[in-house]
Amino acid sequence: MAVGILIICHDGIGSAILDTTIRIYGNCPLESRVLSVAANADPDQLFTQGKRLAEVLDSGQGVLLISDLYGSTPANVAQRISAELANARCVSGLSLAMLVRVFNYPELALDAITEKAIAGGRDGIVA
Repeated sequence: MAVGILIICHDGIGSAILDTTIRIYGNCPLESRVLSVAANADPDQLFTQGKRLAEVLDSGQGVLLISDLYGSTPANVAQRISAELANARCVSGLSLAMLVRVFNYPELALDAITEKAIAGGRDGIVA
């Protein structure tokens, strides 16, 4: 069993980043799904869909919810889901570097993989 990954992002972003990460990595080491958020989407319906997906993804090790932009509808929905589920964590600021880092550590527990996601996003920014 491993942590499940639920990506909640504005239309197209999550799928593009997940697909690219899988191409780079060569496979998908963690059960992963994307909930794509259209501009006119109903947040309550998104919450219901997202919670259902998170429950399916949780094989006993928990679910990491990753959204693209803090304060946006996808992030707010992810936070609501995280608040409802005992074994879920939420990170905003999805990037390719973040998801590649997460895929590199599929054996980690929920809290540790959450930290890896944060570090991957932060370390992926270089000036």
